[in-house]
Parts: sequence; C-alpha cells; structure tokens
Amino acid sequence: MRVAFFEIKDWEKNYLEAKLPGGAARYEAGLLDEETFPRAKDAECISVFIYSRLTADAIGRLPALRMIATRSTGYDHIDMDACRERGIVVSNVPSYGENTVAEHTFALILMLSRKVHKAYAQVRAGHVDLAALTGFDLQGKTIGVLGAGRIGLHVIRIARGFGMRVFAYDVRRDPFLADLLGFTYTDLPALLAESDIVTLHCPLTPETRHLIGREQLAMMKRGALLINTARGALVDTEALAEALEAGQVGGAGLDVIEGEELIKEERQLLHEREDVAVLRAAVLNRLLLSREDVVFTPHNAFNSREALLRILDTTLENLKGFWAGHPINQVA
Repeated sequence: MRVAFFEIKDWEKNYLEAKLPGGAARYEAGLLDEETFPRAKDAECISVFIYSRLTADAIGRLPALRMIATRSTGYDHIDMDACRERGIVVSNVPSYGENTVAEHTFALILMLSRKVHKAYAQVRAGHVDLAALTGFDLQGKTIGVLGAGRIGLHVIRIARGFGMRVFAYDVRRDPFLADLLGFTYTDLPALLAESDIVTLHCPLTPETRHLIGREQLAMMKRGALLINTARGALVDTEALAEALEAGQVGGAGLDVIEGEELIKEERQLLHEREDVAVLRAAVLNRLLLSREDVVFTPHNAFNSREALLRILDTTLENLKGFWAGHPINQVA
C-alpha cells in the first residue's frame, strides 16, 4: 500500500518510519498543492493536516487514491461528497487533545482576564502602569461553553475548578454528566446573555458556519470575552471586529481565525491576487489581530508533545485498520 504524508516535520518522519514497513511511505514537509501533486499521483493513501485542501478537483487528480487519513479531528478541508462518490475512505483523529485544547483555552482566558499580554508588553517596553493592568477574577464568573463534547467537558471541569458557574449549549444533552460536573444546559440566547466568557468547542459544519454573527454578538453580555479554539469560520470576523470596536465584546482570545486555511503565509497573496475572498480575509484578519483587546495564537491549541504523539499513533492505527480491511475512525 503506497502512502504519502504531507505537512510532516522531520521528527514526525523519523517516528513514522520506525513504525511503518520499510519503503511503504513517502514524506513531504510542504502542503499537498500544485508543486507536490506529482509526488502524490500514485498514492493509495494520503495523510494530511488541516492546511492541505482536498477539493473535488484535487481528489479527481489522484486516480489511485483509496483512503485519506487526516491528522486532525475536523475534516472540513476535505470534500466529503467527492470522497463518497469515489468510495474513498476518510478517517480522522477523533480524540487526541481534549485536555490539551482545554488547557490552551484557559491560557487565552487568563491572558485576557489578567491582561498578561499587556503586562508582558509593558515590561519589555520598560514602563509598567499597574492601573492599566487591573484584571478580574474567574471565581464567581459565568462561562458559556458552546459544544459540550470531549473538549467542552474538559473546559467545564477546569472552569468548575476555578469556581465558575457553567452554562452549556449542545444539540445533544447528557443530564447525568450535567449533574455530575455541576453545569446547566441552556439555549443559545440565554447562554450568550448570561455569560461573562463565551468559549466555542463545536465542529464547523454548514449549520454552524457563522454560529456567532452580529445577532449573537448583540445578545452577549456587554464587555464579555469571546474565546475560539475550534474553527475560525464559527465566528463572523467582520461582525466580531465591529463588536470589539463598539465595546459590546470586551476582548477575544483566538487560536483560529476565519480564512486561515486560505492565508497560511502572506506571500501566498502574491499568487492569489485575483481572489477577492483571500484579500478580504487578509485585511479583516490584519485589522482584528492588531487590536490590543485581541490575543491570538496560530492554531496552536493542539500543539503539545503528548498530543502530537497521540495524533501520529492514531493515524498509524487508521492506516493499519484500512490496510487490514477494517477501517476505524471512519467519517466517510
């Protein structure tokens, strides 16, 4: 079985080579794109991270492709309809970093609530104004968790450890877990209106795209914080920028941002000048991320040593399951 890995670091290559049959795989540091397509044409299995876009056109140009092993939980970078039409198996990594992402969520919250980013900048500049660095306690505050799945539940556990009141919104409800962990399910308007901090932990689907738009931002408690470590397109970037400017939202902690998959590096714009969507996303993101009330990490919430190893191990199991005729973690 011929497998091609893309977006692979040297240490990941070494780890995978030690566990795969000799010569069974090829490894590319870059994306699966125009430059690297020729090295993927005979691959029966392809493994990518989130920045390689497996569109219908891309899939159509890979005649030998039988399986895609994405090294991520989300799979919105893959055209699932095209895969189903071709009978291509898609497997993901459904569980690797629930605690990892939840911990990063609170890193973003604490940066904003205790103005850590501003304190750091002041110290580096050699001038400290403590009055400008006054933050607020998390104890006694209300956090609203949108998406009470694996990651969301870890966020809830941590929040309860801080002494926070917790509301959760999810299409599926588990009253037993709510009672056990001490949180309350509610509808979206009530969660937005009551929460001092709103944090997103739901998948990106056609139904959840711009789940947080102008209408929802207007429902939020004035001055509340918005945290997103899930998918950028869950939030309408333009609407968020307007809400921050108006003071409706008090701050945003973002590990993801709308359009990040289009603009991984600014030099891509040199090759995409005719793409208005790319240019618009670049301008909006630049304006948003330059604000002092926004803290941003570059899709780094998953990035701990332990989580990265779990991703590779699960991907190997996905590949071996497919080779044995028993696909696991299959999403298509």
